[in-house]
Amino acid sequence: MHIQEWLEHIPAVSVYLLVALVIGVESLGIPLPGEIVLVSAALLASQQGHIDPVVLGACATAGAVIGDSIGYAIGRKGGRPLLAWLGNKFPKHFSDGHVAMAERSFQKWGMWAVFVGRFIALLRIFAGPLAGVLHMPYWKFLIANVLGGICWAGGTTAVVYYLGIVAESWLKNFSYLGLVAALLVGLASMLVVKNRAKKSMAEAEAAESVPENVPAAD
Repeated sequence: MHIQEWLEHIPAVSVYLLVALVIGVESLGIPLPGEIVLVSAALLASQQGHIDPVVLGACATAGAVIGDSIGYAIGRKGGRPLLAWLGNKFPKHFSDGHVAMAERSFQKWGMWAVFVGRFIALLRIFAGPLAGVLHMPYWKFLIANVLGGICWAGGTTAVVYYLGIVAESWLKNFSYLGLVAALLVGLASMLVVKNRAKKSMAEAEAAESVPENVPAAD
């Protein structure tokens, strides 16, 4: 059954909780379709009055912020062995190349990597755990986490909701178009991340292949 059709058959409270839970678990570091669920729920809110978009956006934001914070705590405690374990469990998402690319982004951009990462499908999963592993100061992480959560979750809800209101004459088709657009954006961002990850892996392998300098003889 289509996600939006399934959401239509559960109470509004359950929709709020489901959106918060899926986004929270995704932000914690487990790959889930948080963006697709949020887009579907926002479209449903534009079609049916029993779902409040403000409450929906607030729940999505709360799930994002809380999930990222838990992921940060787990990453800080688990360290790099946690990334190795995640790599075994989710090799497509936590491969050595993806981890290397994400780590370079964090080292270069700091707080901005957490903020911008909220808008990129793969980095959205990395942000919390990796920030903890790299021991980013929590107050910096929290600021970027909250701002990123509000802009991404609240902004996505508002944009999709008002697009649904404006496009009332073709809402039946828009639900599919909205999901297709979300999938295309997610796919495009994942391809970009994947290419950067391959580049990071190639650079890392090249650096490892360079022989160390031999000490000069006395």
